[in-house]
Amino acid sequence: MMKQFQLTRQMLLKFLNNVDEKTADVQPKGFNNTIHWHIGHVLVSAEAYMFGYPKMSTNLPASYNQLFAMGSKPADWSGEIPSVTELIQLLEEQSSRIQALTDDFFEKKLPVKVPYGNIETFGDLFIFLNYHEADHLGQMKAMKKLV
Repeated sequence: MMKQFQLTRQMLLKFLNNVDEKTADVQPKGFNNTIHWHIGHVLVSAEAYMFGYPKMSTNLPASYNQLFAMGSKPADWSGEIPSVTELIQLLEEQSSRIQALTDDFFEKKLPVKVPYGNIETFGDLFIFLNYHEADHLGQMKAMKKLV
């Protein structure tokens, strides 16, 4: 599982290092969000899945949840918005924290029922995290081609 995460996160970071801020803030026709939003969404989602953000994790500002949670969109953004560069740095830092999680952690049962799939443990949720991250990377690649 961890090798899959490392591969996916490395591919995401490699892609993001070739996206400029201007491109990241364009919302192509037919898409609900921007690359900038997707970067923050991947970050916030992984933090929620593995660390209980925003209630149990203070690794990210609480405001990120409103900016990047499912159903949010850049058109609704207000206040201070983190830059793409800042979000990439946080993804790199988060990667190290995720890689430090133990086998015991991944074997733990989830405290809540997940409404999709057969996700019962943090390990199962980690598998979903990998799928989720790869799915959003695909969206970002398509968006970059259109921009």
